[in-house]
Amino acid sequence: MLAVLLKTLPFFAVIGLGYGAARMRFFSEAASAALTRFVFYFALSAMLFRFSANLSIAEIFDPQLALAYLTGTAAVYAIATAAGLWRRQDVATTAIEAQCAAIGNTGFLGVPMLAVLLGQAAVAPIILVLSIDLIVFSSLLVILVTGSRDGQLSPGTLRTVALGLVKNPMIVSVLAGLAVSASGLTLPAVANDFLTLLGNAATPGALFAIGASLATKSAERLEVAGWLSFCKLVLHPAFVALAAFWLIPVSGFQAAVVVSAASLPVAGNIFILAQHYGIAPQRVSASILISTAASILTVSAVIAWVAP
Repeated sequence: MLAVLLKTLPFFAVIGLGYGAARMRFFSEAASAALTRFVFYFALSAMLFRFSANLSIAEIFDPQLALAYLTGTAAVYAIATAAGLWRRQDVATTAIEAQCAAIGNTGFLGVPMLAVLLGQAAVAPIILVLSIDLIVFSSLLVILVTGSRDGQLSPGTLRTVALGLVKNPMIVSVLAGLAVSASGLTLPAVANDFLTLLGNAATPGALFAIGASLATKSAERLEVAGWLSFCKLVLHPAFVALAAFWLIPVSGFQAAVVVSAASLPVAGNIFILAQHYGIAPQRVSASILISTAASILTVSAVIAWVAP
């Protein structure tokens, strides 16, 4: 584990640098927001587009691998949902908690870090995990929240879900890259160099942005946040491992990638959704803060456990 920890430590050190810069006011909240937009709309999108343009749909969408990840993630989602309902919470709050328990920071942390640690062969499974998180579970959250408030599933809800997917640059960049791949066209060298240069900014930029965003988070509702962090860092990779290695077995390398992705801390975009809907932003904030801090050790432990 020590060898893996030493490899992951530089990534978390950049997160710590971003956190320190924001805490000391050297990097303002407006600057953090601007950096996040740059990474989200430009650097990370360029990286995902280039990766996808060099892959086929068949390489990314492996039905058995998708089912294994879906099964493990749905199990944790169900556990967190049952726990929330048992505490007599409303459906919307329970849905936000379930999202924290089962959806990791695959876009900003997983894509840049795991592609480096596990190699280029890990890119296709990582993109699959990211796509499932965004298309299936983010859509489910919107449906549960708006449906519980409206009392029914209306066409407006489905329209909101569809617009959210169409406007998400990560989804758009993956689909655009796959379209280029399917067309049989080869990216010109100058275009590939441009995308490589811009995409290379995604790793340090995303990690620094994660750290800067954590500086604005508060640690409240620690009992609930601790439970959700445990679900995300321990139960999620454990259930995905159970599915990918034994219930719906896939290749050892594919299983290692999706389990590593499942070990990532709570996704930062859940806080944006919690703020947008006005649902438990403090406990989401605390869950992101606690899980990210603890993941320095837990992610290394999981990768050391599953990596071939």
